[in-house]
Amino acid sequence: MNITQLHEKTFLTLLVIVTVAFGWILLPFYGAVFWGSVLAILFAPFYRKLLLKMHQRRNLTALISLFLVLLIVILPLALITISIVKEAILLYDNIRSGQINFGLYFQQTIAAMPQWMVHLLERFGLNDLPAIQKTLSNGAVQGSQLIAKQALSIGQNTFDFLISFGIMLYLLYFLLRDGSSLSARIRHAIPLTPAHKRHLFSKFTTVIRATVKGNIAVAAAQGALGGMIFWILGIEGALLWGVLMAFLSLLPAIGAALIWAPVAIYFLATGVLWKGFTLIAFCVIVIGLVDNIMRPILVGKDTQMPDYVVLISTLGGMSLFGLNGFVIGPVIAAMFMSAWDLFSTAQHSVGHDRPE
Repeated sequence: MNITQLHEKTFLTLLVIVTVAFGWILLPFYGAVFWGSVLAILFAPFYRKLLLKMHQRRNLTALISLFLVLLIVILPLALITISIVKEAILLYDNIRSGQINFGLYFQQTIAAMPQWMVHLLERFGLNDLPAIQKTLSNGAVQGSQLIAKQALSIGQNTFDFLISFGIMLYLLYFLLRDGSSLSARIRHAIPLTPAHKRHLFSKFTTVIRATVKGNIAVAAAQGALGGMIFWILGIEGALLWGVLMAFLSLLPAIGAALIWAPVAIYFLATGVLWKGFTLIAFCVIVIGLVDNIMRPILVGKDTQMPDYVVLISTLGGMSLFGLNGFVIGPVIAAMFMSAWDLFSTAQHSVGHDRPE
């Protein structure tokens, strides 16, 4: 090994060490850094258009864009969160007081079932009603208590939340203002061919925009429609259930059904047929239509990924990274597919270029 190769290896080792160390430093605020970067990518086209109208005044344009993010994204989320916390605390109080009894609902459902279905439950050991009632009641109390505790935890950790929120806004301002030059420097530093870098960077930004805008639009539409039909049918906590449907709608195909299907089954089993059939018809036709039409247009068309890949990568991402995973998972999946596609294309080209 000559001295030049030794210097190169030493420098690469140093580069890896300082990069890992820098990532470790950012780890406590990775959520703030991540969402600051995502919002910068989402609002970059608006920033560029506004910059032309503002005669290249970058500082003022970045401030206006930041204010727009606060107005469009942050303020509505804050208002919805406050409403959810109020409903969660009210639901918790009703469960503790016995006004809402999930064990009793389950007992009524079992009593209304045909005998063959009861025998089927017995075969799987699901016929111990007192134990199941206790489990459901305890689960409902613990679930609502968890939401209430999370709300109190947010209040108690207000300082940490404000620090992270401030970092996100501070970073977003500079990423909007200097994003183009920073992106160019990163592209220049990556040791790939210009064509590969263009393809991968384009795919990265496209998937983030499609995933965030598309999934949030679908989730908001499904959650709003689900909450509306729950409210029309007189189901308590319609706003909370609607938000839960919106959250679960991040999972393609199966998400919202995890909330409305058990309610519809309860209505049908207890003889409230018109509510059960109305809920099923509305959710299958209207909410299902939103998922089947909007999601492929807003998400699948741009990401160019099959629905099953989106579903698996979303589930895997959320299991590893929490809520942030609904973006991180599909982005990793898209980059995986793009990288292998580029590799396959390169190998195919090399094979054709070889002499017979």
